[in-house]
Amino acid sequence: MRLADTFPKPGSQKRRRRIGRGIAAGQGASGGFGMRGQKSRSGRSTRPGFEGGQLPLYRRVPKLKHFPLINRISYTIINVGDLADLPKGTEVTLASLMESGVVTQNDGPLKILGDGEINVALQVTAAAFTQTAKSKIEAAGGSCNLLD
Repeated sequence: MRLADTFPKPGSQKRRRRIGRGIAAGQGASGGFGMRGQKSRSGRSTRPGFEGGQLPLYRRVPKLKHFPLINRISYTIINVGDLADLPKGTEVTLASLMESGVVTQNDGPLKILGDGEINVALQVTAAAFTQTAKSKIEAAGGSCNLLD
């Protein structure tokens, strides 16, 4: 039998270290924390996020809800309900909506949103559709064409 073959009994527990109770206890004087310095003081650790005086990460990043998207696409949006007044079979594009006065200003490519009801068959050409808008236009007998 060798010393390396010995194991503690099952269920036995190792006694806890008693820090700072004299030299005989094995962890006296500085208690294993070295001699001087920030990490040897009582209560010793710094607060979470502390970087030694450097401006911490949580103060360096922008504080509002999210970072802005760079090169974000801005759409001219219109709801399906606003298209219900157009005559049947009309070809709907951004230019035709501006001519008819449904849209007053061009904020970018046209996007159709699904709020409202439509029961007129229209040929809509736009840069983007929501799923509900597409299903309502097609249910009314119209068609949705995506611009490239």
